[in-house]
Amino acid sequence: MEISASVTSPRFADAPVEQPVMVLLHGYGSHEHDLPGIAAWLPRDLPWISVRAPLSMPGGAAAWFPLALPEEPRQARVDDATTALWGYLDEHVGVRPVIPIGFSQGGVMATQLLRTRPSQVTATAVLAGFVTVEGAAVDPSLKKRAPAVWWGRGDADAVIWPEAVARTDAWLSQHCTLTARVYPGLGHGVNEQELLDLGAFLRNTLSDRPAGPAY
Repeated sequence: MEISASVTSPRFADAPVEQPVMVLLHGYGSHEHDLPGIAAWLPRDLPWISVRAPLSMPGGAAAWFPLALPEEPRQARVDDATTALWGYLDEHVGVRPVIPIGFSQGGVMATQLLRTRPSQVTATAVLAGFVTVEGAAVDPSLKKRAPAVWWGRGDADAVIWPEAVARTDAWLSQHCTLTARVYPGLGHGVNEQELLDLGAFLRNTLSDRPAGPAY
C-alpha cells in the first residue's frame, strides 16, 4: 500500500519546524482536493497538507481502506493504511507536530495517527468519523496524556451506525480531553457552524503557541 499524492497550503515548505501542520484526511470515495476548502475556517497561520488515500476508486476517487457497511472495517487494512500514511508524513512533513483533521473514513485515520504516535500529535479533529473496534482498546498511556480531541457529528447522520457512535463516544471520553458537538438536522457532512466551532477549538488549544507568519 502506497500513498502517492497530496496538495499543500501556499508556502508550506517554508513553515517553521516547530509549527504544527494540519493534516487533512478525506473520506471514502473522495480525494485530496476535497478538504482544503475548509481551511478558511481554521487557523490561517498554520500550514496544511491534504493527503490522497492509497486505494484507487473509479472516477478519480480514493479510499483509506475497504468499506462494506454494515460490516466493521478490518483492522489489518486500517493498520496498513496507517503505516502508509505515517511513512508519507515522515517524508513530506518530517518531525513537525501534526494536527490530524479527518472526515468520515478520514476521521478513523485521524484517530489512528493519535493512537499510534501521540507524541507527534498536537490535537485531533474527527468530523463524522469513528473509532474501529480494535482501535477502541484501552490504552493507559494515551489516557494519561489526555490529548485534546474535537469530535463533531450530525444527529441525522445515517452513515455512521449507532454502535460506532457509542464506541467512539466511550473511547474518546475515556482517553482524551474531549470537545464533542452534535448538530441538529445535520446528516453525513459538515456545516458552517461546525467549522466555526472547530476553528475556535483549534485556536483555543493552540493559544499558548507563539504567533507565526501566515501560511
